[in-house]
Amino acid sequence: MRRRPAFLTVLAAVLAFLTAAPVPASAAPFDLDSADIPALQARMASGRLSAAALTRKYLDRIHRIDGKVNAVLAVNPAAMSQARESDARRRAHRLRGPLDGIPVLVKDNVDTRDQWTTAGSRALRSYPAKDATLITRLRDAGAVILGKANLSEWANFRAAKPTSGWSGVGGQTNNPYVLDRNPCGSSAGSAAGVAASLAQVAIGSETDGSIVCPAGMTATVGHKPSLGLVSRTGVVPISAEQDTAGPIARNVVDVALTLSVLQGRDPADPATATYPRTQPSDYAKFLRPGVLHGARIGLWRLPVLGPQTDAIMTAARNSLVRAGATVVEVTPPYQPRLLELEFPALLTEFHRDIDAYLATRPVGPRNLAGLIAYNRADPLERTCFAGQELFEQALAAPPPSDPGYRATRAELTDLARRSLDETLAKYHLDAIASPTNPPAWKTDCAVGDNDVIPSSTPAAVAGYPDVTVPAGFAGPLPVGISFMGARWSDARMLALAADFERVAPARVPPRYLPSS
Repeated sequence: MRRRPAFLTVLAAVLAFLTAAPVPASAAPFDLDSADIPALQARMASGRLSAAALTRKYLDRIHRIDGKVNAVLAVNPAAMSQARESDARRRAHRLRGPLDGIPVLVKDNVDTRDQWTTAGSRALRSYPAKDATLITRLRDAGAVILGKANLSEWANFRAAKPTSGWSGVGGQTNNPYVLDRNPCGSSAGSAAGVAASLAQVAIGSETDGSIVCPAGMTATVGHKPSLGLVSRTGVVPISAEQDTAGPIARNVVDVALTLSVLQGRDPADPATATYPRTQPSDYAKFLRPGVLHGARIGLWRLPVLGPQTDAIMTAARNSLVRAGATVVEVTPPYQPRLLELEFPALLTEFHRDIDAYLATRPVGPRNLAGLIAYNRADPLERTCFAGQELFEQALAAPPPSDPGYRATRAELTDLARRSLDETLAKYHLDAIASPTNPPAWKTDCAVGDNDVIPSSTPAAVAGYPDVTVPAGFAGPLPVGISFMGARWSDARMLALAADFERVAPARVPPRYLPSS
């Protein structure tokens, strides 16, 4: 007698969670926007859908829609063959888990052996030596690598006034809700592509805000994991002290299922050596209705993000209270000092880490000095933001052995962790909730991004988890709410975010408005 695969038990539990929430009649028919991974797997199990048909749907949608959004740098020519291999495994009863046959878009700073990995830079138009560790895990789980997503070039770490979502390779990614508005960055194509239903899931990366801000601005769910939960091997770096990759999707369950595949130790990434043995390997099983009941949530309003955002936070607070949570208004300490210290530390770390990464590439510039020289010689690299001030400052920054740098990094990390730990302890909180983003600004290469004070900084610098879900809209523009907690509390943050998604559903599909 064939034993029931363990992942089917997980899917059954997730489906029970989903059916506890009312489903609008308009969402009942199958379409790419509303379907989640458990629903897709159920359709494939019943024979009503195949991985090949699902992949064709996404490829067709990229062909029809991406001209407006410009989220996808390149489609993977092997995507259909990977989908057919998944269908063959299904027929042979050898499925590899919930992601088998699911199309995934990958930010183009994650190494893929069969496609260029450019970080958006024309200097890196070449194949890496091998897959990133997280790509290996996706392939081993049976996921279909659909293609590479556009991004803010060099993850927004090149110019003093960058324009998020622009790269020399891919041009400008647009916000699918209002096309002349910015998608934030640097995981702009990953978030905008998922929002436009160009993939079921996308992989982004973050140093500070680069997953959660674009997810918030495109009404998607983004998870910046605890540092060390997901391997960074083969991901173009800014800082080993803060970088991590993570999933973006249209709902929390898809993020949880994808994180379950991505997570785990990697001998090549020292940060994962601290991964606790008690860390769960299945995050979807924590997504149960009623998790907010009895929870204590600290609300960090950040009124600097504007009255529309603050009004959405008031509505979110009311939803949390109705769900049975106790909400306490808080302001985590040390924020000005964090903002003062972070940038100088990142300059030193970028020089160290980008040189180490470039040494792994078979061709192209070998170090930061080579990248600077390339940009000076390529006029197309200066068609949106012309400068490379951050590159030049990083080249001149103190080395990692410098006592001043080491003191800066030690103080920075300590204050970020204390900022969250002390706030959580003082008010006996399960999580701190904050607005993820203001309404999207108009994209303008001449002036660059709006300068906003991000709520992401404490969690990003501390290496703690941050999950954003849609909270509401300022006119047609999405605003997200982030749930931040102690290190390794990823499962708890996902559970709280999923219950908020259930009790206060805010996401609606984009309409691709030309302007607002």
